[in-house]
Amino acid sequence: MKAPLNREQTADLLRAHDINLTQPRVEIACVLFSRMEHLSADQILAMVNETSPSASKATVYNTLKVLREAGLVREVIVDPTRVFFDPNTEPHHHLYDVVSGCLTDIPDHALRIEGMPALPPGMVAEGVDVIVRVRSGV
Repeated sequence: MKAPLNREQTADLLRAHDINLTQPRVEIACVLFSRMEHLSADQILAMVNETSPSASKATVYNTLKVLREAGLVREVIVDPTRVFFDPNTEPHHHLYDVVSGCLTDIPDHALRIEGMPALPPGMVAEGVDVIVRVRSGV
């Protein structure tokens, strides 16, 4: 997993990917890259607005789209109502606690997948994402 970034490193990362630096974008990216956690858009909005209430929900979603398209975050859809944004873009999978809502990483080497279905003509596999959903068995 990547190390957390400070504000200057985060701004440098955005510049390196030709992302226009605006205060809300930098604030949103700082929340993600300083914590290196799986966060929902609502969590990001709340954290950004704790220090400078200037970001709207639309700004957060638009910025997350820019970061996703630049390959800086992954969108992890754990169910139709729960979407997380993951600043760890290295190959890995996820463990999702359906009760607590906690999403954690599973290292890529800890899970082995054998075989691949035949893909439609002209298609290539971009990746495989596995989410293991768990709950307490007690």
